[in-house]
Amino acid sequence: MEPDSIATTITVNVKFNGVNIPVSVSPNSTIKDLKSLLLPSTNVLPRGQKLIFKGKVLEDPVTLTASNLTNGSKLMLVASQGLYQGDGPVLKKAHVVPKSRKDSHSGSSNDVKKIPVKNRMERWKATGVVALSESNLEAIPEEVWVCGSSARVLDCKNNSIKSVPVEIARLTSLEKLFMDSNEIEDESIKWEGLTSLKHITVLTLNYNNLTSLPSALGSLTSLKELHVSNNKLGGFPDEIGNLTKLEVLQANNNRISIISDTIGNCHSLVEVDFSSNFLSELPETFSSLNTLKALYLSNNAMKSLPSKLFKTCFQLSTLDLHNTEITIDLLRQFEGWDNFDERRRSKHQKQIDFRVGVSRDFDEGADKN
Repeated sequence: MEPDSIATTITVNVKFNGVNIPVSVSPNSTIKDLKSLLLPSTNVLPRGQKLIFKGKVLEDPVTLTASNLTNGSKLMLVASQGLYQGDGPVLKKAHVVPKSRKDSHSGSSNDVKKIPVKNRMERWKATGVVALSESNLEAIPEEVWVCGSSARVLDCKNNSIKSVPVEIARLTSLEKLFMDSNEIEDESIKWEGLTSLKHITVLTLNYNNLTSLPSALGSLTSLKELHVSNNKLGGFPDEIGNLTKLEVLQANNNRISIISDTIGNCHSLVEVDFSSNFLSELPETFSSLNTLKALYLSNNAMKSLPSKLFKTCFQLSTLDLHNTEITIDLLRQFEGWDNFDERRRSKHQKQIDFRVGVSRDFDEGADKN
């Protein structure tokens, strides 16, 4: 008997975009299993992967052994256009407007930032809005903390800010914090400062360098909107279940592969966007979200949905399943599907008439190919 035939795992080498990717896998696994293992390294959905070995395209149901793959075998991966995880293999950072750019429009936000610091602080205190977006900042200015309880909104989008310091706790009345498109990493957020903000309802951290969120997130119990799109997050802490007032959760374009069961405790959720991640399923507790109206799951490896989703999420009317493995035939087997379909058609009738005429086919993302 050959050694490879009794090995518990073998290593195959997959060449993709000029890079060699070694993958350890059981020889009894199928080619489809191998494709799933390649997803995190390539950002290509399994259904968009074409694996070629010795000039032959390998078929999904066939095992590695039956495909004559042994330890050290070399394969080539070809990606189908449009089936990348999240619009492409590389996420683009939002454009930052140069501080030196001349703005010909009077009354622009740049005019506000050119006024003396003293007058700027007076404006911040009077309006409650600290507006510092697109200012080429590498840190939040010290004078911001002087605003204290006067500040209700802190907008620092589109800068090069590297940290959210503990001093943010001095903004005791802060309700909205916008930190999109900066250079913030996991360890550079001082969560002990953030979690002391008892009135914060909106937190946006899109387009940063976050790979995880801490358990301290669960202390932001007043939060109604959490936006963490276009980071490198692998998931959420179990404490996300403490956010019982959360209405909007946007986490598209990350690397999330599993959602905690505790999300079922977020019973105020109305809109959830998990599109362009690595999800293959959602926890059954998702069916507890009976205020949910919109769910976006496109560009994932989704194979099914929580069994009671349509039955108990009786306000759900928008469901995006584009580029997943979920088919219309599967959806029709779910209890409550007919009621959901009626709500969907009622809400989107004009778009449906324009897009598919009198067709009765589901066209909100279920794969019909």
